[in-house]
Amino acid sequence: MEVILLERIENLGQMGDVVQVKPGFARNYLLPQGKALRSNKQNLAIFEQQRAQLEAENLTRRNEAEAVAKKLEGATIVIIRQAGDSGQLYGSVSSRDISEAVTESGTTVNRTQVVLDRPIKMLGLHEIRLRLHPEVSVHVTVNVARSEAEAEMQAESGRFVSADELARAEEAAEAEAEAAAAAAEAEENALEAEGDTDAAED
Repeated sequence: MEVILLERIENLGQMGDVVQVKPGFARNYLLPQGKALRSNKQNLAIFEQQRAQLEAENLTRRNEAEAVAKKLEGATIVIIRQAGDSGQLYGSVSSRDISEAVTESGTTVNRTQVVLDRPIKMLGLHEIRLRLHPEVSVHVTVNVARSEAEAEMQAESGRFVSADELARAEEAAEAEAEAAAAAAEAEENALEAEGDTDAAED
């Protein structure tokens, strides 16, 4: 089926292009979503009449999308999930989960704007593309972890952190805190002893 595109469609064409598409794709997506018109003389005339208005609307939407993209560029979205020791999730992270997490962070994104080939089923850092407008995309990092502490470790190391590594890091942090406390106490005792010596000398 031949259609006239009313906006740029990825891997298909630009606004105003007349392209050949599968009938099902046209009937189920392009036509009902208002992204294309059936190609005939009458519709071509309608498109030419509305072209300036469509281009102006497209430019406004694109500028808005570019402003959002600037805010999101390089952003990391943390999603907390239950998972096994191997990092396999008990479930998965879908485009809806990602859109909700991005929206919670302060930028409204709907799930159709999340480009996800398949749901995320592992802990770790995943680069995801958000298609904010037919001509504007931005990449964000989705950090899937079992806890905020684990998410921080993954962000620092740039990879999935196993439960053993997390436990070792927590033990090391505890040991460090204990050593710092012991050092502070020893210093305090030394100062007290010094004070006692000075008092005795007086």
